[in-house]
Amino acid sequence: MISGLRHALLTGAVLLALAACGSTGQVGTVPAQRSSAGPAAEAGAGLGSVSAAAPASSAPAAVPRNPGGAVLVVGPGHAYRTPCQAIAAAKAGDTVQIDAKGNGGYAGDVCGWSTDGLMIVGFNGRAHVDAAGKNSQGKGTWVIAGKRTTVDNVELSGATVPDGNGAAIRQEGAGLTLRRSFLHDNQNGILAGDNAASDIVVESTELARNGAGDGYTHNLYLGHVRSFTMRYSWSHDARVGHLVKSRALVNDILYNRITGENGSGSYEIDLPDGGRSRIVGNVVQQGKGSQNPNIIAYGEEGSPNPGSRLTVAFNTIVNDLGRGTAIMVGSGITAPVVVQNNILAGGGTLVSQGGASTSGNCTAADPRFADRAGLDYHLAAGSPCIDKGVTPGADAAAAEQYVHPLSHRARAATGAGPDPGAFE
Repeated sequence: MISGLRHALLTGAVLLALAACGSTGQVGTVPAQRSSAGPAAEAGAGLGSVSAAAPASSAPAAVPRNPGGAVLVVGPGHAYRTPCQAIAAAKAGDTVQIDAKGNGGYAGDVCGWSTDGLMIVGFNGRAHVDAAGKNSQGKGTWVIAGKRTTVDNVELSGATVPDGNGAAIRQEGAGLTLRRSFLHDNQNGILAGDNAASDIVVESTELARNGAGDGYTHNLYLGHVRSFTMRYSWSHDARVGHLVKSRALVNDILYNRITGENGSGSYEIDLPDGGRSRIVGNVVQQGKGSQNPNIIAYGEEGSPNPGSRLTVAFNTIVNDLGRGTAIMVGSGITAPVVVQNNILAGGGTLVSQGGASTSGNCTAADPRFADRAGLDYHLAAGSPCIDKGVTPGADAAAAEQYVHPLSHRARAATGAGPDPGAFE
């Protein structure tokens, strides 16, 4: 079993990184106040590498932005050459829009910041920043100490640092929303330190092939934060580490595809400190190359968060390793785990807790998936699981279902009873 951070996360005094930009990733000085002349004029006055004649063009009106704040546009023909130049110039509540037409020109553009309320969004496709061997503060590509940050439609890759614990996003401030993004081939995808005021949301985002191969680096790893919500996302092919790992007080892991596939990952979902947790409506697949026979781990490190209770419902759990336990529950968890309306295929034990509340689960030897080899786990006609579920409790209800890739739709029972698993 693999658990714990190899390197302590900084949770107290955070290095101010208001302008930690450029190829060195070093912490810079606080940028000058922007003039009222707008981003283009300001770029010429305050950022020597940007021409004063750069046009103050704008992104299409449909590109998301924060209401009320200024918009700083990045890329060819825009006021800022790289994302970190715009981030350094931004004030609280501003939006940085990154033109994907500039992809390739953003390589090595790494930085950290403590400006609150920034929205960073790609347009004209997904904006891509490859770390290209650079890092900010010895931590990763973007080191976020600001509060209430939104990252939307961005691709981050190649985050490495000498100690092996680099991250595409190193989250130190309170509050992050990550949506419609792609974090891949980093030592960590997201790495968040302890912050009791932090709520982290990951939505419609792909996390792939992250991990340094040491078992201490993961597709996603959150420390002790207030809450974690992951929905409509796809985490897959981690390198030895976990696909999803969180120590949050509250965890809502809803309607995702969490699949080991051809990777060498350990747990598909690891909640080592328990917490008030719901795992509902997910496709969870353990690949043949998994480093650990258990699929979901809960409260296994011995000191669970207060009020810990777990509901696992309407998931399709596929064990292609063929052994182990689907839901491994630590001995320190006293509340009965609710395990309802799941499919377990491929063998192994459904849940390790002796007093778990189980109902409506289908563990048939052949659930008759539409295309198991192709990871299409919809139920084919004649499946022994169809209509075999039970009416769920409030925490176990599934209002939606995952649509691949990175989408969702409403779910409603269509037969005599609900179908177990992620799909109706």
